[in-house]
Amino acid sequence: KRECGSALFPVKTREWKPLEQRKCTDIPWLLLFILFNVGMLCICGFAIATGAASRLISGYDSYGNTCGQKNAKIPGIELSGRDHASRKYVFFLDPCNIDILRRKIKSVALCVSKCPDTELKTYEDLRNFSAVYGSDLCSYDVQPDTYSTHSNRATKCPTLPVHPSASLPVFHRCMPVDISCYARFAEAFITFVSDNSVVHRVIAGVMTSKEIIMGLCLLALVLSLILMVVIRYISVVLVWILTAVVVVGSIGGTGILWWLYVDHSKSVNATLPALELEVAKDNQKALLIYAIAATVFTVILLLLLFFMRKRVALTVALFHVASKVFTHLPLLALQPFWTFLTLMLFWVYWITVLLFLGSAGSPVQNNQTGLVEFRMDGPLQYMVWYHAVGLIWISEFILACQQMTVAGAVVTYYFTRDKSQMPFTPIVSSVLRLMRYHLGTVVKGAFIITLVEIPRLILTYIHSQLKGRENACARCMLKACICCLWCLEKCLTYLNTNAYTATAINSTNFCTSARDAFFILVENALRVAAINSVGDFVLFLGKVLIVSCTAFAGILSLNYQREYTVWVLPLIIVCVFSFLVAHCFLSIFEIVVDVLFLCFAIDTKYNDGSPGREYYMDKALMEFVENTRKDTERYGKVEAESREMKSMVSLKGQLLF
Repeated sequence: KRECGSALFPVKTREWKPLEQRKCTDIPWLLLFILFNVGMLCICGFAIATGAASRLISGYDSYGNTCGQKNAKIPGIELSGRDHASRKYVFFLDPCNIDILRRKIKSVALCVSKCPDTELKTYEDLRNFSAVYGSDLCSYDVQPDTYSTHSNRATKCPTLPVHPSASLPVFHRCMPVDISCYARFAEAFITFVSDNSVVHRVIAGVMTSKEIIMGLCLLALVLSLILMVVIRYISVVLVWILTAVVVVGSIGGTGILWWLYVDHSKSVNATLPALELEVAKDNQKALLIYAIAATVFTVILLLLLFFMRKRVALTVALFHVASKVFTHLPLLALQPFWTFLTLMLFWVYWITVLLFLGSAGSPVQNNQTGLVEFRMDGPLQYMVWYHAVGLIWISEFILACQQMTVAGAVVTYYFTRDKSQMPFTPIVSSVLRLMRYHLGTVVKGAFIITLVEIPRLILTYIHSQLKGRENACARCMLKACICCLWCLEKCLTYLNTNAYTATAINSTNFCTSARDAFFILVENALRVAAINSVGDFVLFLGKVLIVSCTAFAGILSLNYQREYTVWVLPLIIVCVFSFLVAHCFLSIFEIVVDVLFLCFAIDTKYNDGSPGREYYMDKALMEFVENTRKDTERYGKVEAESREMKSMVSLKGQLLF
C-alpha cells in the first residue's frame, strides 16, 4: 500500500550491509582540513622566520636585544643594538613582580653572562659579583663602581636581596630557586589563605609528598581497570541495586516531606503571635509545594521504571557484553593513553607556536613603562585567531579519531559471527581503515562540534569579562545562550558517535550516516533513554567511587607525614587526576555501550533469527530478545483468548434475544 505521492516520488530504503564494502568518504572535507593544517604550519614558519623562535628560546631584554647574539640598533631605543654574544641569560630585576591578569613578569629584564647562584644582600655584593664573574646585574648604563652611589639604583638595579637563581634547561632565564618568591602568584589563586606561611607550607607540602601523589594517581589507574572488570560480573546486581536505591530514596523523601507538612499543620494555631503565625503559614505552604512536587516526581519515576523495566534489562545485557568486548579487545583499554599522549603533543606544539607569535612582530616602545614589546599589527594579528580555531578543531579531530577507532573495532567484533575469524588486532585494523577511508568523515564531525564550541567559548569569555558590570537581564541571557549551546554540543557529540558507528558499518559519508543513525535512535527512543539514564548514572557513580577511594587512601597516606599538616592541595591534585583517569576509561566503556546498542538495534531490525537471517548478537543479548519475544507472545495469546471470550458472550446474547 502506497501513500499519497509515493508513486511519483518513491522512497528508496537502503539496507544496512555491515563490513561488506569499503569506499572513501567525505574527501572534500579531508582536503579542506589538509589546507587548514598547511595554514597552521605557515603560521609556525612565519613566527620562526621573523626571529620569534630565537627570542623565545634565548630570551630578550627590555630594550629589544636578544641574549646570546649581536643585535641591530632599533631606532629610538637608546640601549638597543648591543653585542650580547657573551651574555646568554635573561635576568629580571624583580622576578616576583608578576602581572596575574596579563600572565607576564612586569620587571625590567637584562642579558647577563651568569645567574647569581648565591644570595646578594647589598650593592657591594652586586659589585663584587660583577668583578668576579664579569656579570653586571644592573642596567647597561650603570657602571659597577657606581652601584652603591648611583641616584637611580632603586630602579636600575635588582631588588635586594637578590635570591639565588638558576637558568632553565632550555629557556635561558634566571629564575629564583626559592619557592617563597612565587608565594604572591599562589595567593592570587588560593583565595581562602590569609597567611603567607600557609601558602609556603602548601607549596612545600606538594613537593615533599610528590611520591605519595604519584602513587595515588597510579592507584586511581588500577581502580579504573578493576572497576571495568567488576562491572562485567556484577552488572545485573549493580544496576538493579542502584535502581532500588533511587526508588526507595524518592519514596522515602516524599514521605518525609508529607510528614513534615502534617507536623507543621498541627503546630499552626491562632494563639501564635502575628509574625510567627505568618512565618509558620509560609513554611506550611512551602512544604506543601515541595511535597506535591516530590509526589509528582516519584509517580513519574515509578511509571517510567515500570514501562522501561525491560529496557533496563537491555542496559544490563549491554554492560555485560561491553565487558566481554574488552576481554576480546584488550587494546581498547589503551586508547585513552594514546589519545591523551597525542593531545599532549599537539597542545605542546600549539602553546609553543603561540609563544612564538607572542614574541613575533615589530619592536614597539611602551609609553608607560618605556620598555620594548614585540607586537603584530595589521592582518598579521588575526593569525592568533586562526591558531585558536586550530586548537579546537584539531583537538576535536583527535577525539573523533578515538571514537571512530573504538566504533570500528566494536563493529568488527559484533558483526563477526565466528569470533575466531576476527583480525589478529581489530584495533590496529580499525585505525588503518580509518586512515585509508574515513578521515574526511571524522574531519567533518569535528568541524560541526567546533562550529558550536567557538561561539560558546566566546560568550563564556564575554560573560567573564563583564562580570559585575552587566545587568541581571543580560547576565541571564548570556547564561541561557551558553547553556543552550552546551546542550547542543552534547547532543551533537552523541549523534556524531553514532554517525561514526554507521560509517564503520556501511562506509557511508557523514551526513548519510548521521541520518541513518538518527532514524534508528528515534525508532528506539525509550531504549536510548533507558541506556543513557541508567547507564550514565552507573558510570557516574563508578567515577565517584574511584575518586572517593583514592581520596580516602590519600588521607591515610598523608596521615603518616606528621611534619606536614596542610593536605588541601595534594588531595585536590589527586582527586582531580583520579576523576580524569576514571572519566577517560569509563568514557571508552560508554562509547562501547553506545556502539553495541546501535549494532543491536540494526541487528534486531533486519534479522529475525530465521535461516538466512540469523542474529549477530551475543548470547546475553540473545537471551534478552528471547525473553522479550516470549512476553510478547504470552501477551498476544492472552489478548486473543480475551477477544474469543468476548465473541462467545456476544453470540450467546444474540441467541438469547
